Amino acid sequence: MGLFSFIKEAGEKLFGGKEAAAAPQDLNATAGAAIEKYIGTQNLGVTDVKVAFDAGKVTVTGTAPTQAAKEKVTLCCGNVSSVSDVDNQMSVTNPEPEAKYYDVVSGDTLSGISKKMYGDANKYMVIFEANKPMLSDPNKIYPGQKLRIPAL
Repeated sequence: MGLFSFIKEAGEKLFGGKEAAAAPQDLNATAGAAIEKYIGTQNLGVTDVKVAFDAGKVTVTGTAPTQAAKEKVTLCCGNVSSVSDVDNQMSVTNPEPEAKYYDVVSGDTLSGISKKMYGDANKYMVIFEANKPMLSDPNKIYPGQKLRIPAL
């Protein structure tokens, strides 16, 4: 899968604030634990997940049941404020082809992205489903967010 870049200022705010005054190694441990916990809340079926955070770069290991679950873990890690890069080193129990990714820009909608990626605006629910549970509503995407675009 390789190293994925994300917009550091965009995404869920899982840590920071009062923790930002902590020593860098303490902040890194706090950030890694927060991202691990967030991945756990997504019910992706992944096991043995370990997250290391170091100055904006996340390295994640563990086992994913499918390629889709592994890719969703990448998005869970990367669509977090203060994360600039994700190195997903998870193994996959049932390998399948990798999806493409799309960086949301101002003015984008899922139907517009669907039109660009699939040639059909009505396939926007494929993108929405591929990014659940991180997306809770097809109308709630934001600039800087990275979305998983599965093959049809």
